[in-house]
Amino acid sequence: MNIPAADPWGERLSRRLGLWSAVAVLVGSTIGSGIFRTPASVAQRIDDVPLFLLAWVVGGVVAVCGALTYAELAAAFPRSGGMYVFLREAFGPVPAFLFGWAELLIIRPGAYGAIGITASAYTLRTMGLDPAAEVWGLPVRGDQALGAGFIILVAAVNYFGIRRGAVIQNISTAFKVGALAALILMGFALGDGMGVGALVEQRAVVAASPFLLAMVSILWAYDGWADLAFVGGEVKDPQRTLPRALIIGTSVVVALYIGANLVYLYLIPIQQMKQAELVAADVASLLIGPAGIIAISAAVAVSTFGTLNGSMMTAPRIFFAMAEDGLFPKAIARVDARTGAPTAAIILAAVLGVIFILIRTFTELADQFVIGIWPFYALAVAAVFVLRRTQPDLPRPYRTAGYPVVPLLFLGGSLFLLGNYLVSETKAFVIDVAVILSGVPVYYGWKKWGGGR
Repeated sequence: MNIPAADPWGERLSRRLGLWSAVAVLVGSTIGSGIFRTPASVAQRIDDVPLFLLAWVVGGVVAVCGALTYAELAAAFPRSGGMYVFLREAFGPVPAFLFGWAELLIIRPGAYGAIGITASAYTLRTMGLDPAAEVWGLPVRGDQALGAGFIILVAAVNYFGIRRGAVIQNISTAFKVGALAALILMGFALGDGMGVGALVEQRAVVAASPFLLAMVSILWAYDGWADLAFVGGEVKDPQRTLPRALIIGTSVVVALYIGANLVYLYLIPIQQMKQAELVAADVASLLIGPAGIIAISAAVAVSTFGTLNGSMMTAPRIFFAMAEDGLFPKAIARVDARTGAPTAAIILAAVLGVIFILIRTFTELADQFVIGIWPFYALAVAAVFVLRRTQPDLPRPYRTAGYPVVPLLFLGGSLFLLGNYLVSETKAFVIDVAVILSGVPVYYGWKKWGGGR
């Protein structure tokens, strides 16, 4: 049997991920299409260059604060499920169950759908095909159909073990990091851009409301750093590896994002950037001609496919951990004896993703993910304060640098994002919160009649 007989933390899954595979999971789960597309929408709201750059720096600070805080939790509880385990230990089974319930009905299907549609749309564009075209006369767009196929593909790969998923993740992450780094270096070395003085002289009056709305898009682009904790039960030497991977991976993402935005601004005036939906393609076109558009479309396709694979590596572990605790059907806790993969949980995640990608649009899927996940990000970071009080003797191989300021900064960013969504997308926000809270009677019903222990 390929599963360790006795894990110090009681984990049934095999610990097969080393430091750089863990970094690849984090970086690959974070860098999707956001840095290739989001700057244009941010420029539409913040057309003042110093403020534009400040917004991306602030987003990076929030992400780093989250990673530093999660590093303490992940090292203390290196188990499958990540955030689910943190919430259970700090607040009890009900909030933890609500997180899993939200992942089941809102968060994960929304993530798979949004990422799958983006990956498939850019794949079709690279091939010269129309992503919006119907497939065989059915009421399904080409990007939806291919996106569903991508979800099934990454599920099949991960069904046969996390090592196979890690291979795809390592390759796709190396590609996307290399592509972004090359774009940045080539842009500054070969591009005919403006000087620093001309760059920062692009000023405009920006009200608070547009700035805050732009921050929502930026935080979406930075999202993904927390996914590594979901596979905490499969990381080697986790109490050293998880904090290092969280800090290294998030720092790499922030550096690449700031570098990319600097090169975008260096080559394209911010007023022009507003109309550049795929700004990275415009930059590549300036550097290497029309082939640059194809090259960047292919880079986005590979990048988002890697993000989809990373999400399929990590999210099923939430359902597995809940089934281990008796809060989901026991069948979901099935582990393949040969590969050590939680196969039933992977099938469940894939089925949900395919259903949602075929019935909802990209915007609906992306919005439901953001609204669903951020309340639990805030709650999990708050768990650091609770656990330091309730479990002061808990072994903490890593303690959050800058505590308590660092987690408080992240909590502030979380509350701001949720407040903006409540104001700008009130109906969707209320519906998603209602879906999450519907898990309360489900939890108690399951405990009473479902055989949960």
